[in-house]
This record gives sequence, structure tokens and C-alpha cells, in this order.
Amino acid sequence: MSSNARPLAVKVKTAKGRKISSTRWLQRQLNDPYVLKAKSIGYKSRAAFKLIEIDERFNLLKSGMTVIDLGCSPGGWSQVALEKVCSKHEKNALNSLGRVIGIDLNEPEAIPGLEFYKINFLETDPIDLIGKLKINNVDIVLSDMASSSSGHKKTDHLRIMALCESAAFFADHVLKRGGVFVAKVLSGGAEPELQKLLKIKFEKVINFKPPASRKDSSEKYVVAIGFRA
Repeated sequence: MSSNARPLAVKVKTAKGRKISSTRWLQRQLNDPYVLKAKSIGYKSRAAFKLIEIDERFNLLKSGMTVIDLGCSPGGWSQVALEKVCSKHEKNALNSLGRVIGIDLNEPEAIPGLEFYKINFLETDPIDLIGKLKINNVDIVLSDMASSSSGHKKTDHLRIMALCESAAFFADHVLKRGGVFVAKVLSGGAEPELQKLLKIKFEKVINFKPPASRKDSSEKYVVAIGFRA
């Protein structure tokens, strides 16, 4: 067999007690090239490649930056951010090492360099959270937060938009001038009201679907660049 031959697809039989939907999900995971690549590299999730592709498109993450990763668990985005902002290969990097602060209700497995806070973001007042973190002048706020799927498209959309709006409100209080906000949205992108608000606060607002987002997924990412502090 040629070394360039495509690997045979893994087929999963429906096990007793397992739903058909669970079997389909498992089969998709086992045959997903991003899942396989994430495991081989050591990323916590395939979502890491979404941030890599967003950064390749917009060139956002740079050495020495301070990044807040909302809903960071299991940690794929935090790993990528740490690689970008804490690089030790650049001149004078030791004097300008960046920081990555992760916030989530669920604690990820240990990620060297990540400053983690176990906090329920939606149940914490943003001002109180800022006081607890004792930080401002943040370069980038990332949010890959998503609520559990209800199976009802409209409900799921409203939930994730509520997360995005809360993240945007938080970003408005911690970003430095010129800062960046990246957050997951669904369907056509950010809602008109949120889009309008972001365009007032930022110089440029784009809805972007990275290649790593599954084709059958309605998720996109709103990328807001150039915060008008």
C-alpha cells in the first residue's frame, strides 16, 4: 500500500445502550482529520486549529501580549495562545513574555503557563471579575464558549448569543486601545444589534468561518479588531 493512501474509515457499530446519535458522533470523531492531528501534536481539542486558522487569517497573536480565554476548557485555544504570545525564540522575548489567563467552570488538565481561574462566567459580575483578576489593558479577549445543545436551533442560537454578548461586555471593560475580541456565534454571524455595537467599539468587524469548523455546523466567529478605548 502506498504511504499516500487515505486511511480506511473507522466504522462504529451501535452498541447496546448507546443512542444512534452517539454512535454517529463517535464515528465522526474517529474519522475527523483535525481530531487525529490534535492528538498527534498534543492539543487538548480539535478547536485549537480554529484559533490557528483565525490567527493565520488576521495575524492577531503576537509575542508579549496578554490574552484572556473565556470558556477555556479543555484548553486547545489556551495552548495555541501560549505558543504565540510566550514564544522564547524572539529577540528580547524574556523581557516581554505574554500572559494567557483562562476562565471556565470546568478546570482543564494542567497546561504549563496558563493562569487558570475556576469561575462561572455567566454568574459572575464582570466588574467583580475584573477586580478579582486585577488586570486591564488586555490585548485580546477570546471566547469559544458554547452552552449545551438543547436540540432546538432557535434556543441554542439565543443561548450562544447571550454568551457572546456577555463576553463582549467583559471585553469592553478590559481591552486596551487597539485590542481584539474574538467570539463564537451561530447562523449568519453576530446579531444585527451586537454587530452594530461592535462596529461602534471597534475599527473593523468580520464574521469568519475557519476551515476547521465542520461544514455542517452553523458556527462562525466574530473577529473585532482595533478597540476604540
